[in-house]
Amino acid sequence: ADGGDAELELSSVRHQPEGLEQLLAQTKFTKKELQSLYRGFKNECPSGLVDEETFKLIYSQFFPQGDASTYAHFLFDAFDTNRNGALCFQDFVVGLSILLRGTVHQKLKWAFNLYDINKDGYITKEEMLEIMKSIYDMMGRCTHPTLRDSAPAEHVELFFQKMDRNGDGVVTFEEFLETCQKDKDIMSSMQIFENVI
Repeated sequence: ADGGDAELELSSVRHQPEGLEQLLAQTKFTKKELQSLYRGFKNECPSGLVDEETFKLIYSQFFPQGDASTYAHFLFDAFDTNRNGALCFQDFVVGLSILLRGTVHQKLKWAFNLYDINKDGYITKEEMLEIMKSIYDMMGRCTHPTLRDSAPAEHVELFFQKMDRNGDGVVTFEEFLETCQKDKDIMSSMQIFENVI
């Protein structure tokens, strides 16, 4: 176990914000904001790394009325860009910067990546349904008006028909981008990310 501890020490040293200059270049946060975000991050995650379980626990606190664990899983995957099963401060802050201050194109690219569960560059109807169900689960039963169980599937059917422009059963990023930018309803439901994060 000692070897593992030493390794963890090293990895948490690696995640110190000596990369502050780099993060300033990569994100749209100020030095003060980055320092404050880092303090909060270290407070919640003293090791400097967040695993999926911890992420789910933290995230669930924001949605006590529903079950946020599935959505948190997809969200974790979207933040974990190097797919190593742990989020360091950089993963977290780069994603957050896109969601809060990114251009529409960057936000949509991030959203596309979230929906593309297996990261193959396409969104299938099944993937969209999984995400949609997880959002409905997270929002809980206390939404008004109360949602029918069939609501996520109806939502997806509508979205997918609009997005899959060439009818080949998958949505590419180009199709996603074009539809979202043209469609006011989809854009406003995309704003959900700003409320959900």
